Amino acid sequence: MWLDTAFFYFFALLTLGGGIFTVTRKSAVHSAISLIVSLIGVAGLFLLQKAEFLFAVQIVLYVGGIMVLFLFVIMLVNLDEAARVRQFNKQWWVALACVLVVGAEIGLFLNKPLRLPAAALPPTDNLGNVERVADLLFSQYLLPFEIASILLLAAVVGSVVMAKKRV
Repeated sequence: MWLDTAFFYFFALLTLGGGIFTVTRKSAVHSAISLIVSLIGVAGLFLLQKAEFLFAVQIVLYVGGIMVLFLFVIMLVNLDEAARVRQFNKQWWVALACVLVVGAEIGLFLNKPLRLPAAALPPTDNLGNVERVADLLFSQYLLPFEIASILLLAAVVGSVVMAKKRV
């Protein structure tokens, strides 16, 4: 029991630390590598929840595929020119307002007791983890799945086109 708790805290710390380093690093390459660390932490959390399929998808698809592709795109972009361009604007007050709103939401969430709905009865058929994910993904969440894939494709194609103009 204590080993599961230790692994949970380790993977949670890996996820949170990687996320914080992703948004605070000045180098785009360091941010991408920090995001890989965060995604590995999420994969570990999936494994602790006995979702082996989601663990494998997280490692193979996100860490192994998409993040390597993003690293290649970052390497294609001229980072010397990007470093000279001003990275931040003077709208710090908007960022501060967003931080305060999110902080207030977290405070309200932590002060209110958590009431979970009654547990749903397990399905009567013997569907495995993969079948349940596929059933939900291609029935209820088909449109968001397709929109996310189109957005990712557009982002990668756009960054390659921008990099080709500079090369």
